[in-house]
Amino acid sequence: MTAIPVRRRLTWRVPVRRILCLLPLVLVLAVAVRHRSVLVEGFAHLATARWPWLVAALGVTCLTWVAAAVTRQGALVERLPAGRLLATQFAAGAANHLLPTGLGASAVNLRFMTVCGVSLSRSSAALALYLLAESIARVGLLLALLLAFPQALRLGPLLPDGTSAPLLITAVAVVCAAAAVVLLVGRLRTAVFGFVRTALGEARSIHTRPTRVLALWGGSLAFPALQAGVLVTVGLALGLDIPVTHMALAYLAATVAVALVPTPGGLGSVEAALVVALVAAGGPVAVATAVVLAFRIITVWLPLLPGALTLGALVRLKVI
Repeated sequence: MTAIPVRRRLTWRVPVRRILCLLPLVLVLAVAVRHRSVLVEGFAHLATARWPWLVAALGVTCLTWVAAAVTRQGALVERLPAGRLLATQFAAGAANHLLPTGLGASAVNLRFMTVCGVSLSRSSAALALYLLAESIARVGLLLALLLAFPQALRLGPLLPDGTSAPLLITAVAVVCAAAAVVLLVGRLRTAVFGFVRTALGEARSIHTRPTRVLALWGGSLAFPALQAGVLVTVGLALGLDIPVTHMALAYLAATVAVALVPTPGGLGSVEAALVVALVAAGGPVAVATAVVLAFRIITVWLPLLPGALTLGALVRLKVI
């Protein structure tokens, strides 16, 4: 009698896995149809660009996945299979552009680590350490460039007059409300404190291993620097007449500004913030818009279909 439920579970599991393999392709098609005007205009700008710089942009984009893989490995004591780890980062990039910012990549990497035998609590701690290190590195690079080139970015146009104080008050209120909920709800408090203890233990273990420290923080610094490098090479390809350091600073400022916006891969919000930041750095509006569209074609749309296919293949092969 026990064999019948097992057979039923097996017959249901196969179609569900096949559906999960096809789902990324369906989402890619839906997102592409929704943003078809952006695709048409972006490819039109690429056709007028200087190809050597575009090839460089493609190469730097590929290096961002390597940097992400290095950082993921640096956040975990166990050694992960390098090839599957790199393929997972490529697939996670596609998932990240199909789901609200950060959720897609986090879910894919969390599943990958658990399949590799890492417990859910330690996988979550490694994920949190990765996100924290990458955020610190991104903000640190931004502050370093602002200190080195204080006149590179006119911050006035980035925020409308009178909005900075309300935004600050809102952020403080949200943090205080979250802290109050954690402290007042017993089960949630126990879960959060347990996770913090696990995360701190993992961070201490990581920082006793020089190779892991180098991978974690070196990769965390390389990842946003390489992303900024893609924007710089695209800007050079389209003749954006502002200094390279100003373009890099504009990218970091824009991505930090939209980090909390819950849109799929930042689609829409990132483009708007990048255009505003490039104009604030001294670029003409028309050229800045063309650069941002071409940049998103190279970093989002070109890798999206192969990334979705890779994601489906990893699901089918039970890597994730």
